[in-house]
Amino acid sequence: MALYEHVFLARQDVTAQQVEELTARFKGVIEANGGSVTKTEYWGVKTLTYRVRKNRKAHFSLLNIDAPAPAVAEMERQMRIDEDILRFLTIRVETLEEGQSVMLQKRDRDDRGDRGFGDRGFGGDRGFGGGGRSFGGDRGDRGGDRGPRRDREEAPANVETE
Repeated sequence: MALYEHVFLARQDVTAQQVEELTARFKGVIEANGGSVTKTEYWGVKTLTYRVRKNRKAHFSLLNIDAPAPAVAEMERQMRIDEDILRFLTIRVETLEEGQSVMLQKRDRDDRGDRGFGDRGFGGDRGFGGGGRSFGGDRGDRGGDRGPRRDREEAPANVETE
């Protein structure tokens, strides 16, 4: 059997419990067709980059699947019919990821507060404005490390080479 990673997006107005029920239903489709779902992860509600069917946010879920291709095709067919599913993506992989996915690791890291907002203030070493610029927008002084600017007359003209 082949290994797949499958991510689907559910509408923002369904509850997390309904997303779990959807996941259980699609897991049942895979198992009924001779496959197995080795891992399921709920990534939560995330903001979408652009609107999808008038939704700005969606519930994200991951399924790691070990199943024959017809089982995955049947699950995708049922997802196309379901009005609560906005999008889905199935990718065939060589090996399935063990442990937490990168998305859950990122969420755990963000929850712990390792972003540098603690005792150093917003933005860590750069200060609140970021990039070392002041809020005044004074662009006349560029740090002074570059030396004087050459006049246009001193700059060499573009010369065509043969």
